[in-house]
Amino acid sequence: MKILVRWALLAAALLLVAHLYSGVTVASFGSALLAAFVIGLFNTLVRPLLVLLTLPVTLLTLGLFLFVINALMFWAAASVLEGFAVRGFAAALIGSLLYSACSIVIDAAVERLFSRA
Repeated sequence: MKILVRWALLAAALLLVAHLYSGVTVASFGSALLAAFVIGLFNTLVRPLLVLLTLPVTLLTLGLFLFVINALMFWAAASVLEGFAVRGFAAALIGSLLYSACSIVIDAAVERLFSRA
């Protein structure tokens, strides 16, 4: 149940990002659900490999290159989905920052909600 609630809230966060920033568009809540799933899948499977491969650059930039990796995951998800679009790398960077901020709040809220139950 916790995973489903988190998934739905992340989809809503993606709709919020699309509403707040014009560089990101989401066609519907169904598209947002699918996009949240694909972003999570990319972050689970592809991101660790990219972090490992770019470790020297990440260390050299004191971790700031991780923002680029997050933007690439966000942009990659938009490129494989039809109802989710991102207008360029800068839009992916800003969108991924907004989405990550929402994700932090959602994770804290879901943990607090389900720890009481």
